[in-house]
Amino acid sequence: MRTLYFDCFSGASGNMILGALLELGVDADALRAELAKLKLSGIELVVEKVDRSGISSTHVEVKYPHEHVHRHLKDIVKIISESSLNDTIKERSVAIFTRLAEAEAKVHGISVERVHFHEVGALDAIVDIVGACIGFEILGIENFVASSLNLGSGTIEIAHGKFPVPPPAVAELVRGIPVHSSEDTGELVTPTGAAIISTLCESYGILPEMKIEQIGYGAGTRDRKGSPNVIRLMLGETIGTTISPGRAVEKLVVLESNIDDASPQTLGFAMERAFEANALDCWFTPIQMKKDRPATLLSVLCEPSDVERIQQLLFRETTTIGIRKSEVERVSLERTSETLVTEFGEVQVKVSRLDGKVLTRKAEFDDVKRIASETGEPLRSIAAKIERILDQQDEALTKAAAKG
Repeated sequence: MRTLYFDCFSGASGNMILGALLELGVDADALRAELAKLKLSGIELVVEKVDRSGISSTHVEVKYPHEHVHRHLKDIVKIISESSLNDTIKERSVAIFTRLAEAEAKVHGISVERVHFHEVGALDAIVDIVGACIGFEILGIENFVASSLNLGSGTIEIAHGKFPVPPPAVAELVRGIPVHSSEDTGELVTPTGAAIISTLCESYGILPEMKIEQIGYGAGTRDRKGSPNVIRLMLGETIGTTISPGRAVEKLVVLESNIDDASPQTLGFAMERAFEANALDCWFTPIQMKKDRPATLLSVLCEPSDVERIQQLLFRETTTIGIRKSEVERVSLERTSETLVTEFGEVQVKVSRLDGKVLTRKAEFDDVKRIASETGEPLRSIAAKIERILDQQDEALTKAAAKG
Protein backbone atom coordinates (compact mmCIF):
# COMPACT_ATOMS: atom_id res chain seq x y z
CA MET A 1 0.00 0.00 0.00
CA ARG A 2 1.35 3.41 -1.00
CA THR A 3 1.97 5.09 2.36
CA LEU A 4 3.02 8.60 3.40
CA TYR A 5 4.51 9.09 6.86
CA PHE A 6 4.44 12.59 8.42
CA ASP A 7 7.44 12.91 10.75
CA CYS A 8 6.39 15.96 12.78
CA PHE A 9 9.41 16.27 15.09
CA SER A 10 9.36 20.05 14.51
CA GLY A 11 5.66 20.55 13.95
CA ALA A 12 3.70 20.91 10.74
CA SER A 13 2.21 23.63 8.55
CA GLY A 14 0.58 23.77 5.15
CA ASN A 15 3.56 25.24 3.33
CA MET A 16 5.96 22.83 5.06
CA ILE A 17 3.91 19.90 3.76
CA LEU A 18 3.84 21.43 0.27
CA GLY A 19 7.63 21.87 0.27
CA ALA A 20 8.22 18.27 1.32
CA LEU A 21 5.84 16.97 -1.35
CA LEU A 22 7.87 18.81 -3.99
CA GLU A 23 10.99 17.02 -2.71
CA LEU A 24 9.16 13.69 -2.97
CA GLY A 25 8.75 14.20 -6.70
CA VAL A 26 5.75 16.46 -7.27
CA ASP A 27 6.67 18.71 -10.20
CA ALA A 28 6.28 22.41 -9.31
CA ASP A 29 4.93 23.33 -12.75
CA ALA A 30 2.43 20.47 -12.65
CA LEU A 31 1.31 21.68 -9.21
CA ARG A 32 0.88 25.24 -10.53
CA ALA A 33 -1.14 23.95 -13.50
CA GLU A 34 -3.50 22.04 -11.21
CA LEU A 35 -3.88 24.99 -8.81
CA ALA A 36 -4.82 27.18 -11.79
CA LYS A 37 -8.03 25.12 -12.01
CA LEU A 38 -9.24 26.92 -8.88
CA LYS A 39 -9.50 30.09 -10.98
CA LEU A 40 -8.02 32.29 -8.26
CA SER A 41 -6.32 35.33 -9.77
CA GLY A 42 -2.95 36.69 -8.76
CA ILE A 43 -1.67 33.51 -7.06
CA GLU A 44 2.07 32.85 -7.27
CA LEU A 45 4.09 29.97 -5.82
CA VAL A 46 7.66 30.88 -4.89
CA VAL A 47 9.75 27.73 -4.42
CA GLU A 48 13.32 27.83 -3.12
CA LYS A 49 15.91 25.52 -1.57
CA VAL A 50 16.91 26.64 1.93
CA ASP A 51 19.06 25.48 4.81
CA ARG A 52 17.40 24.85 8.15
CA SER A 53 20.02 24.07 10.82
CA GLY A 54 22.08 22.06 8.36
CA ILE A 55 19.18 20.31 6.61
CA SER A 56 18.64 21.13 2.95
CA SER A 57 14.90 21.58 2.48
CA THR A 58 12.32 23.23 0.25
CA HIS A 59 10.41 26.34 1.27
CA VAL A 60 7.18 27.34 -0.46
CA GLU A 61 5.71 30.82 -0.19
CA VAL A 62 2.28 31.62 -1.55
CA LYS A 63 2.03 35.19 -2.83
CA TYR A 64 -1.43 36.60 -3.45
CA PRO A 65 -3.21 39.94 -3.72
CA HIS A 66 -4.24 41.59 -0.44
CA GLU A 67 -7.94 41.12 0.19
CA HIS A 68 -10.49 42.02 2.83
CA VAL A 69 -12.45 38.78 2.71
CA HIS A 70 -13.53 36.57 5.61
CA ARG A 71 -14.81 33.48 3.85
CA HIS A 72 -17.35 31.02 5.20
CA LEU A 73 -17.11 27.29 4.60
CA LYS A 74 -19.70 27.45 1.81
CA ASP A 75 -17.55 30.01 -0.05
CA ILE A 76 -14.48 27.79 0.03
CA VAL A 77 -16.49 24.69 -0.89
CA LYS A 78 -17.89 26.62 -3.87
CA ILE A 79 -14.39 27.57 -5.09
CA ILE A 80 -13.22 23.94 -4.85
CA SER A 81 -16.39 22.32 -6.19
CA GLU A 82 -16.60 24.56 -9.24
CA SER A 83 -12.99 23.85 -10.24
CA SER A 84 -12.03 21.16 -12.76
CA LEU A 85 -9.86 19.28 -10.23
CA ASN A 86 -10.54 15.56 -9.95
CA ASP A 87 -13.05 14.25 -7.41
CA THR A 88 -10.51 12.79 -4.98
CA ILE A 89 -8.70 16.11 -4.66
CA LYS A 90 -12.00 17.94 -4.20
CA GLU A 91 -13.27 15.50 -1.57
CA ARG A 92 -10.08 15.58 0.49
CA SER A 93 -9.82 19.37 0.31
CA VAL A 94 -13.43 19.90 1.36
CA ALA A 95 -13.05 17.37 4.20
CA ILE A 96 -10.02 19.26 5.55
CA PHE A 97 -11.75 22.64 5.40
CA THR A 98 -14.87 21.16 6.99
CA ARG A 99 -12.77 19.87 9.89
CA LEU A 100 -11.27 23.35 10.27
CA ALA A 101 -14.74 24.90 10.34
CA GLU A 102 -15.99 22.41 12.92
CA ALA A 103 -12.99 23.15 15.17
CA GLU A 104 -13.52 26.91 14.93
CA ALA A 105 -17.25 26.50 15.54
CA LYS A 106 -16.67 24.50 18.71
CA VAL A 107 -14.09 26.96 20.05
CA HIS A 108 -16.35 29.98 19.49
CA GLY A 109 -19.63 28.26 20.38
CA ILE A 110 -21.32 29.00 17.05
CA SER A 111 -22.64 26.99 14.12
CA VAL A 112 -20.34 25.83 11.34
CA GLU A 113 -22.23 28.03 8.87
CA ARG A 114 -21.37 31.18 10.88
CA VAL A 115 -17.62 30.52 11.10
CA HIS A 116 -15.40 33.20 9.61
CA PHE A 117 -12.15 31.51 8.71
CA HIS A 118 -9.98 34.58 9.41
CA GLU A 119 -6.38 33.82 8.47
CA VAL A 120 -7.08 30.18 7.55
CA GLY A 121 -9.63 31.38 5.01
CA ALA A 122 -7.02 33.43 3.21
CA LEU A 123 -5.85 32.46 -0.24
CA ASP A 124 -2.58 30.99 1.02
CA ALA A 125 -4.45 28.46 3.19
CA ILE A 126 -6.64 27.46 0.24
CA VAL A 127 -3.54 26.97 -1.88
CA ASP A 128 -1.73 25.05 0.89
CA ILE A 129 -4.60 22.64 1.49
CA VAL A 130 -5.68 22.07 -2.10
CA GLY A 131 -2.03 22.01 -3.20
CA ALA A 132 -1.24 19.29 -0.65
CA CYS A 133 -4.21 17.23 -1.85
CA ILE A 134 -3.00 17.64 -5.44
CA GLY A 135 0.43 16.37 -4.35
CA PHE A 136 -1.08 13.36 -2.56
CA GLU A 137 -2.98 12.46 -5.72
CA ILE A 138 0.05 12.90 -8.01
CA LEU A 139 2.09 10.58 -5.76
CA GLY A 140 -0.73 8.03 -5.52
CA ILE A 141 -0.94 8.07 -1.72
CA GLU A 142 -3.38 5.48 -0.34
CA ASN A 143 -2.49 5.49 3.36
CA PHE A 144 -1.51 8.32 5.73
CA VAL A 145 0.36 7.83 9.02
CA ALA A 146 1.85 10.46 11.35
CA SER A 147 4.20 10.63 14.30
CA SER A 148 3.28 12.41 17.50
CA LEU A 149 2.90 16.13 16.70
CA ASN A 150 5.36 18.52 18.35
CA LEU A 151 3.14 21.49 19.23
CA GLY A 152 5.84 23.84 20.55
CA SER A 153 5.42 25.98 23.67
CA GLY A 154 4.99 29.51 24.95
CA THR A 155 2.36 31.97 23.75
CA ILE A 156 1.21 33.32 20.40
CA GLU A 157 -0.60 36.45 19.24
CA ILE A 158 -3.75 35.69 17.24
CA ALA A 159 -6.79 37.72 16.16
CA HIS A 160 -8.39 37.41 19.62
CA GLY A 161 -5.27 38.27 21.65
CA LYS A 162 -2.39 36.40 23.31
CA PHE A 163 -3.01 32.68 23.78
CA PRO A 164 -0.94 29.75 25.03
CA VAL A 165 0.45 27.24 22.53
CA PRO A 166 -1.38 25.37 21.16
CA PRO A 167 -4.03 28.02 20.44
CA PRO A 168 -7.67 26.92 20.83
CA ALA A 169 -8.35 25.87 17.22
CA VAL A 170 -5.19 23.76 17.02
CA ALA A 171 -5.92 22.19 20.41
CA GLU A 172 -9.35 21.18 19.15
CA LEU A 173 -7.97 19.81 15.87
CA VAL A 174 -5.41 17.57 17.61
CA ARG A 175 -7.78 16.32 20.29
CA GLY A 176 -7.62 12.53 20.42
CA ILE A 177 -4.29 12.13 18.60
CA PRO A 178 -0.73 11.84 20.03
CA VAL A 179 0.98 15.19 20.69
CA HIS A 180 3.85 16.54 22.76
CA SER A 181 5.55 19.84 23.55
CA SER A 182 9.19 20.79 23.19
CA GLU A 183 11.35 23.58 24.55
CA ASP A 184 11.14 25.38 21.21
CA THR A 185 9.28 28.59 21.91
CA GLY A 186 6.34 29.39 19.68
CA GLU A 187 3.69 27.66 17.64
CA LEU A 188 5.03 24.67 15.68
CA VAL A 189 1.73 23.23 14.41
CA THR A 190 -0.53 25.61 12.51
CA PRO A 191 -4.28 25.13 12.05
CA THR A 192 -3.71 24.24 8.40
CA GLY A 193 -1.06 21.63 9.22
CA ALA A 194 -3.16 20.17 12.03
CA ALA A 195 -6.24 19.99 9.81
CA ILE A 196 -4.45 18.20 6.96
CA ILE A 197 -2.87 15.58 9.21
CA SER A 198 -5.82 14.97 11.54
CA THR A 199 -8.26 14.66 8.63
CA LEU A 200 -6.23 12.20 6.56
CA CYS A 201 -4.31 10.11 9.10
CA GLU A 202 -6.02 7.12 10.69
CA SER A 203 -3.00 5.91 12.64
CA TYR A 204 -0.21 7.59 14.61
CA GLY A 205 3.03 6.54 16.23
CA ILE A 206 6.44 5.29 15.22
CA LEU A 207 7.41 4.73 11.61
CA PRO A 208 5.46 1.70 10.34
CA GLU A 209 7.24 -1.21 8.70
CA MET A 210 7.66 0.02 5.16
CA LYS A 211 10.03 0.13 2.22
CA ILE A 212 11.05 3.80 2.04
CA GLU A 213 11.40 5.06 -1.52
CA GLN A 214 11.64 8.84 -1.11
CA ILE A 215 12.28 11.31 1.73
CA GLY A 216 11.38 14.98 1.50
CA TYR A 217 12.00 17.93 3.85
CA GLY A 218 9.65 20.90 3.83
CA ALA A 219 10.86 24.09 5.51
CA GLY A 220 8.93 26.47 7.70
CA THR A 221 9.45 30.21 7.30
CA ARG A 222 11.34 30.75 10.56
CA ASP A 223 14.98 29.66 10.78
CA ARG A 224 15.50 28.56 14.38
CA LYS A 225 19.19 28.05 15.05
CA GLY A 226 20.03 24.64 16.47
CA SER A 227 16.56 23.24 15.76
CA PRO A 228 15.62 22.45 12.15
CA ASN A 229 12.24 23.99 11.39
CA VAL A 230 11.21 21.29 8.90
CA ILE A 231 8.76 18.46 8.45
CA ARG A 232 10.04 15.17 7.08
CA LEU A 233 7.79 13.13 4.78
CA MET A 234 8.64 9.52 3.99
CA LEU A 235 7.05 7.79 1.02
CA GLY A 236 7.02 4.05 0.45
CA GLU A 237 5.15 0.75 0.45
CA THR A 238 3.55 -0.89 3.50
CA ILE A 239 1.41 -4.02 3.87
CA GLY A 240 0.86 -6.51 1.11
CA THR A 241 4.55 -7.16 0.35
CA THR A 242 4.70 -9.97 -2.21
CA ILE A 243 6.69 -13.01 -0.99
CA SER A 244 6.13 -15.26 -4.01
CA PRO A 245 3.87 -15.29 -7.08
CA GLY A 246 0.24 -15.34 -5.98
CA ARG A 247 0.96 -14.83 -2.27
CA ALA A 248 1.36 -11.78 -0.06
CA VAL A 249 2.12 -11.13 3.59
CA GLU A 250 0.08 -8.47 5.37
CA LYS A 251 0.74 -6.77 8.69
CA LEU A 252 -2.56 -6.86 10.59
CA VAL A 253 -3.76 -6.41 14.18
CA VAL A 254 -5.91 -8.64 16.40
CA LEU A 255 -7.98 -6.96 19.13
CA GLU A 256 -9.28 -9.27 21.88
CA SER A 257 -11.31 -8.99 25.04
CA ASN A 258 -12.73 -11.52 27.56
CA ILE A 259 -16.36 -10.60 28.30
CA ASP A 260 -18.53 -12.29 30.94
CA ASP A 261 -21.27 -9.72 31.52
CA ALA A 262 -22.77 -8.96 28.08
CA SER A 263 -25.88 -10.41 26.49
CA PRO A 264 -25.71 -12.37 23.23
CA GLN A 265 -27.68 -9.57 21.57
CA THR A 266 -25.10 -7.00 22.65
CA LEU A 267 -22.23 -9.11 21.35
CA GLY A 268 -24.01 -9.75 18.06
CA PHE A 269 -24.59 -6.03 17.57
CA ALA A 270 -20.92 -5.32 18.37
CA MET A 271 -19.90 -7.79 15.65
CA GLU A 272 -22.16 -6.04 13.12
CA ARG A 273 -20.69 -2.66 14.03
CA ALA A 274 -17.12 -4.02 13.80
CA PHE A 275 -17.70 -5.16 10.22
CA GLU A 276 -19.24 -1.77 9.42
CA ALA A 277 -16.03 -0.19 10.77
CA ASN A 278 -13.96 -2.14 8.22
CA ALA A 279 -13.01 -5.17 10.36
CA LEU A 280 -11.54 -7.95 8.22
CA ASP A 281 -12.97 -10.64 10.50
CA CYS A 282 -14.70 -10.94 13.86
CA TRP A 283 -15.40 -14.08 15.90
CA PHE A 284 -16.49 -15.38 19.31
CA THR A 285 -14.84 -18.17 21.32
CA PRO A 286 -16.45 -19.75 24.44
CA ILE A 287 -14.02 -19.51 27.38
CA GLN A 288 -13.98 -20.13 31.14
CA MET A 289 -12.95 -17.19 33.35
CA LYS A 290 -12.20 -16.77 37.05
CA LYS A 291 -14.81 -17.97 39.57
CA ASP A 292 -15.80 -20.63 36.98
CA ARG A 293 -17.78 -18.12 34.93
CA PRO A 294 -18.56 -19.03 31.32
CA ALA A 295 -17.59 -16.12 29.11
CA THR A 296 -16.90 -15.07 25.52
CA LEU A 297 -13.59 -14.16 23.92
CA LEU A 298 -14.34 -11.42 21.37
CA SER A 299 -11.68 -11.20 18.62
CA VAL A 300 -11.43 -8.69 15.78
CA LEU A 301 -8.92 -8.79 12.92
CA CYS A 302 -8.28 -5.42 11.27
CA GLU A 303 -5.87 -3.18 9.40
CA PRO A 304 -3.49 -1.10 11.58
CA SER A 305 -5.15 2.08 10.32
CA ASP A 306 -8.53 0.91 11.69
CA VAL A 307 -7.36 -0.05 15.21
CA GLU A 308 -8.27 3.17 17.02
CA ARG A 309 -11.74 3.38 15.47
CA ILE A 310 -12.60 -0.26 16.28
CA GLN A 311 -11.21 0.01 19.82
CA GLN A 312 -13.46 3.01 20.48
CA LEU A 313 -16.40 1.08 19.04
CA LEU A 314 -15.79 -1.96 21.31
CA PHE A 315 -15.56 0.25 24.40
CA ARG A 316 -18.84 1.94 23.47
CA GLU A 317 -20.83 -1.10 22.35
CA THR A 318 -19.71 -3.80 24.83
CA THR A 319 -19.11 -4.05 28.57
CA THR A 320 -15.37 -4.53 28.20
CA ILE A 321 -12.99 -2.34 30.21
CA GLY A 322 -9.80 -3.60 28.55
CA ILE A 323 -8.68 -4.69 25.09
CA ARG A 324 -5.55 -6.65 24.20
CA LYS A 325 -3.78 -5.75 20.97
CA SER A 326 -1.31 -7.93 19.06
CA GLU A 327 0.31 -7.58 15.66
CA VAL A 328 0.08 -10.56 13.33
CA GLU A 329 1.11 -11.48 9.82
CA ARG A 330 -1.38 -12.97 7.36
CA VAL A 331 -0.18 -14.82 4.27
CA SER A 332 -2.91 -14.89 1.65
CA LEU A 333 -3.42 -16.23 -1.83
CA GLU A 334 -4.14 -14.09 -4.84
CA ARG A 335 -7.91 -13.69 -4.99
CA THR A 336 -10.10 -12.56 -7.85
CA SER A 337 -13.77 -12.69 -8.76
CA GLU A 338 -15.45 -13.82 -11.96
CA THR A 339 -19.03 -14.06 -13.21
CA LEU A 340 -20.59 -17.45 -13.94
CA VAL A 341 -23.64 -17.50 -16.24
CA THR A 342 -26.11 -20.25 -15.26
CA GLU A 343 -29.72 -21.20 -15.97
CA PHE A 344 -30.57 -19.32 -12.74
CA GLY A 345 -28.83 -16.13 -13.80
CA GLU A 346 -25.41 -14.68 -13.04
CA VAL A 347 -23.44 -15.94 -10.05
CA GLN A 348 -20.27 -14.34 -8.67
CA VAL A 349 -17.45 -16.85 -8.14
CA LYS A 350 -14.44 -16.36 -5.83
CA VAL A 351 -11.22 -17.64 -7.36
CA SER A 352 -7.95 -18.26 -5.47
CA ARG A 353 -4.60 -18.92 -7.12
CA LEU A 354 -1.21 -20.24 -6.01
CA ASP A 355 1.82 -19.52 -8.19
CA GLY A 356 -0.53 -18.50 -10.98
CA LYS A 357 -2.58 -21.72 -10.91
CA VAL A 358 -6.23 -21.84 -9.85
CA LEU A 359 -6.68 -23.65 -6.53
CA THR A 360 -10.36 -23.09 -5.76
CA ARG A 361 -13.48 -21.65 -7.35
CA LYS A 362 -16.44 -21.12 -5.08
CA ALA A 363 -19.79 -19.44 -5.64
CA GLU A 364 -20.66 -16.45 -3.47
CA PHE A 365 -23.04 -17.71 -0.79
CA ASP A 366 -25.28 -14.63 -1.05
CA ASP A 367 -25.93 -15.45 -4.73
CA VAL A 368 -26.68 -19.09 -3.90
CA LYS A 369 -29.09 -17.98 -1.16
CA ARG A 370 -30.77 -15.48 -3.50
CA ILE A 371 -31.34 -18.11 -6.18
CA ALA A 372 -32.75 -20.57 -3.63
CA SER A 373 -35.21 -17.91 -2.44
CA GLU A 374 -36.22 -16.97 -6.00
CA THR A 375 -36.71 -20.55 -7.24
CA GLY A 376 -38.04 -22.17 -4.07
CA GLU A 377 -35.49 -24.99 -4.40
CA PRO A 378 -33.51 -26.16 -1.37
CA LEU A 379 -30.29 -24.24 -0.77
CA ARG A 380 -28.13 -27.37 -0.86
CA SER A 381 -29.68 -28.39 -4.19
CA ILE A 382 -28.79 -25.04 -5.80
CA ALA A 383 -25.30 -25.19 -4.30
CA ALA A 384 -24.76 -28.70 -5.70
CA LYS A 385 -25.91 -27.67 -9.19
CA ILE A 386 -23.57 -24.69 -9.29
CA GLU A 387 -20.73 -26.86 -7.99
CA ARG A 388 -21.32 -29.33 -10.86
CA ILE A 389 -21.18 -26.48 -13.40
CA LEU A 390 -17.87 -25.32 -11.95
CA ASP A 391 -16.49 -28.89 -11.97
CA GLN A 392 -17.49 -29.32 -15.61
CA GLN A 393 -15.76 -26.06 -16.55
CA ASP A 394 -12.61 -27.06 -14.66
CA GLU A 395 -12.58 -30.46 -16.36
CA ALA A 396 -12.96 -28.85 -19.79
CA LEU A 397 -10.08 -26.44 -19.08
CA THR A 398 -7.86 -29.32 -17.93
CA LYS A 399 -8.55 -31.34 -21.10
CA ALA A 400 -7.89 -28.26 -23.27
CA ALA A 401 -4.58 -27.64 -21.50
CA ALA A 402 -3.56 -31.30 -21.95
CA LYS A 403 -4.16 -31.09 -25.70
CA GLY A 404 -1.85 -28.06 -25.78
